[in-house]
Amino acid sequence: MHDALSQTFAALADPTRRAILSRLSKGEASVTDVARPFLRDMSLPAVTKHLKVLERSGLITKTRQAQWRPCKINAQGLRGAADWIEDYRRFWEESFDRLEAYLKTVTAKPAMKGRKRGKPKQAQ
Repeated sequence: MHDALSQTFAALADPTRRAILSRLSKGEASVTDVARPFLRDMSLPAVTKHLKVLERSGLITKTRQAQWRPCKINAQGLRGAADWIEDYRRFWEESFDRLEAYLKTVTAKPAMKGRKRGKPKQAQ
């Protein structure tokens, strides 16, 4: 994948990576801290691979401070995906607005089937 949007969506497709982003949305954390909740189900190298995918897609940044490797979310990395989704949100809202307008015209017409005009229906 060469385009940024495809890389972003591929990175977001994995639930582990989405969980990592959720953790990093609360603030910067070391690789060890990020990996801790996942170590019961996967190895540290597996978590590190997930971090590399997120970093390559521009969703996180990882720096080095001596032995500490802080990771933090890169909000700008989500900008392309958010913009793309926004276009479709507008499309769906406009579609729902048109549907609502149509339904108002359909439901506003009185039901006249099987009734004679001018005579009210009597209760039985």
